[in-house]
Amino acid sequence: MDILLKNVIVDESNELVDIAIEAGTFKKIGKNVPEDATRVIDGGGRVVIPGLVESHIHLDKALIADRLPNKSGTLQEALRVTAELKSTFTREDVRERAEQALQMIIKRGTTHIRTHAEFDPVGGFHGFEVIMELKERYKDFVDMQVVAFPQEGILKSPGTEELMYKAMDMGADVVGGIPYNDTDPKEHLDIVFEIAKKYDKDIDLHQDFKDDSEGQTIEMVAQRAIDEGYVGRVSVGHLTSLGAVPDEQLKPIIELMAKAQINVMALPMTDLHLGGRHDEYNVRRAVTPIRKLRDGGVNVIVATNNIRNPFTPYGNGDLMQVAMLAIPVGHLGGADDLHTVLPMITKNPAKTLKFEDYGIQEGNSATLVLLDSHRYQDAVIDIPDRLMVVKRGKVTVELDKSIQVDWPE
Repeated sequence: MDILLKNVIVDESNELVDIAIEAGTFKKIGKNVPEDATRVIDGGGRVVIPGLVESHIHLDKALIADRLPNKSGTLQEALRVTAELKSTFTREDVRERAEQALQMIIKRGTTHIRTHAEFDPVGGFHGFEVIMELKERYKDFVDMQVVAFPQEGILKSPGTEELMYKAMDMGADVVGGIPYNDTDPKEHLDIVFEIAKKYDKDIDLHQDFKDDSEGQTIEMVAQRAIDEGYVGRVSVGHLTSLGAVPDEQLKPIIELMAKAQINVMALPMTDLHLGGRHDEYNVRRAVTPIRKLRDGGVNVIVATNNIRNPFTPYGNGDLMQVAMLAIPVGHLGGADDLHTVLPMITKNPAKTLKFEDYGIQEGNSATLVLLDSHRYQDAVIDIPDRLMVVKRGKVTVELDKSIQVDWPE
């Protein structure tokens, strides 16, 4: 065997097991595996989880918060200043920032990423090209899917539709869209579904990012997924408008979404920052109703969205911190809820991104994270250090730390 990881916890039973890795796969998971390996690591009773899955992020516009600050903290100003900044982005600039953000993410235990890469006739296409290059450059550290994303709309930004086809021809993995930021949401969706069906690719939309529910199109999207044979192939990010829908109206919407198997990426860092800015009191959380969607059978995911830009002027690429934030925001700290949070940054997004050999079980690709945590149920709330990351059987990240404290006897 190549690696033997001893005395670790892999599920809520908190029983100690050994993990044997050979030729990039999990060879044996169980008790008292013989110590016949090139490298033997004693986990010391710590928790091991599958690699974290970052399902919604924008690497190409990370780390620009200080260049032109969003002083009002509103979505409108974030869109405006980012659009202004994009015309100044060079290929080298995008590469430097995106690579820095990518390394931040990888060091904190993320092994799978879906990133949106945008383009338009004004901002150009080089940002998308750089992200595609980084996908190849970092393939030994992270499996990356790239979404062809028309941030400025398709109809209101002539020439963008042609760039969408160009991005798909260059190997984009997913067709992106943003119905609420275009002149005609229905026609926008017509184009997105047409491209997706032509290339047989999944769809990932920025959806109904607003504090109220007026004009939301999630029902249109869900019904379109059913009618077009795209059940289980459409994901939506943000969807904050649902938080403003009363239960009696929300229930049939969630039922339709569950029927269409819509995946929902909750983005608490961004949505808390930008949402409710015009509320004078009882300020809304402005985050999609995570518990109600989950309980209604919708696959719910927690993701980062942005790192230190006008949409989210903070963050360090740590999905555990994002998940921890989601706990109080989404009322997920109860005994019946807390155990559902870790899957929102592991198996739920892995299902959405269709990584079939994901998870710690024999025969799967040997990708894992060793946490400095000693109880599986505390894997998120500890926000533990990631002591080691293994990607396809190779150690890619190791944390070398030493903390000395003379505790009272």
